[in-house]
Amino acid sequence: QVQLVESGGGLVQAGGSLRLSCAASGRTFSSANMGWFRQAPGKEREFVAGISWGGHGTRYADSVKGRFTISRDDAKNTVYLQMNSLKPEDTAVYYCNYMRSIATTQPLLGSWGQGTQVTVSS
Repeated sequence: QVQLVESGGGLVQAGGSLRLSCAASGRTFSSANMGWFRQAPGKEREFVAGISWGGHGTRYADSVKGRFTISRDDAKNTVYLQMNSLKPEDTAVYYCNYMRSIATTQPLLGSWGQGTQVTVSS
């Protein structure tokens, strides 16, 4: 059974930083493309960042490019999202998921973890 456990969210002032973690289990991690997604109140869930297996490639939504960095540690089955220069519009619940390809920006699985709340105050 696949499990995705996100952590690291919190309340931060605009301009601050947070590092999110997602621990994955139940499915081969080292050969998987992984991604971060977010859902703000009243909005659809959207793609934030993706990383290919082996970390050879990354992709970012235009809204976070230059501020967020996705990385992975295959020994820990964990994917990270370093978020710098946070803005109030980054406020959302953040989720991770497997991806078929980072080119598609679509999640692979229909199920999600509990997510982690990020709130950025102005």
